[in-house]
Amino acid sequence: MAIRHFLTLQDLSRDELKAILQRATELKVQRQKGTDDHPFSGKVMAMIFEKSSTRTRVSFEAGMAQLGGSALFLSPNDTQLGRGEPVEDSAKVISRMVDIIMIRTFGHDRIITFAENSSVPVINALTDDFHPCQLLADMQTYLEHRGSIAGKRVAWIGDGNNMCQSYINAADRLDFELVIACPEGYEPDAALLEKFSDRVSIVRNPLLAITGADLVVTDTWASMGQEEEKKSRERAFQGFQVNEDIMQKAAPDALFMHCLPAYRGLEISETMLESKWSVVWDEAENRLHAQKALIEFLLNERTNKSK
Repeated sequence: MAIRHFLTLQDLSRDELKAILQRATELKVQRQKGTDDHPFSGKVMAMIFEKSSTRTRVSFEAGMAQLGGSALFLSPNDTQLGRGEPVEDSAKVISRMVDIIMIRTFGHDRIITFAENSSVPVINALTDDFHPCQLLADMQTYLEHRGSIAGKRVAWIGDGNNMCQSYINAADRLDFELVIACPEGYEPDAALLEKFSDRVSIVRNPLLAITGADLVVTDTWASMGQEEEKKSRERAFQGFQVNEDIMQKAAPDALFMHCLPAYRGLEISETMLESKWSVVWDEAENRLHAQKALIEFLLNERTNKSK
């Protein structure tokens, strides 16, 4: 019996993704009204962090508690993974003791190997290649503020990193146009670009991407693990800052998102997060609700298949 995992957005069908986004907003409203229930009493999530995070830990730990379950925080110092135990062995052991596993790590091949050896659902909470949980939150946020993103124009400004690559998957799953503005040498994976060339294009001038865009998104220029490249990246990305002046070229009702942490004065202006376009704080909160909907989906899928 195949276990459902969530390693990229491509692991969900279009209908499943739309249902999860809708459910995320339902769970959000229930939480606000105090009418939420706790369907997963006794269920345990293992949270494996090989990369640190604020939003990821808080949202998953709080989300699991709100669903009635509990979560275990496991850093490299807490597990044999940090001491060289094979990923396959750790996956087989940990998955026998918990109901669902979340992993935030470096190489995407590492989480693939873990999932292949896990007897419970595995969620990608970030790898060097993809960050699909953040896309759930972003797409939920757009849906809440503007309705369906189908047919819209999305501008990605900056590095072709894991967030950008997850936006490519989202463009396919949710039927929007993605225009990526990045310097030469900082493009996303060539195979992804080729696979989804009907929806994704590359430009070198941010103004070309932002003009008429319904959603503008950026991220830090130097991701975790790239600290030594920080200065060279700052030089390469000069002219790629998202600020109030450039946002004037976007569609009249455009939104701005950033997955955080943000570096004011670099990839964004000092006041961009507080601008009229920004929905960044809603986007950050929606990590909680979108991930709860995802956990619910994966645990229910496992329960239904076991009957």
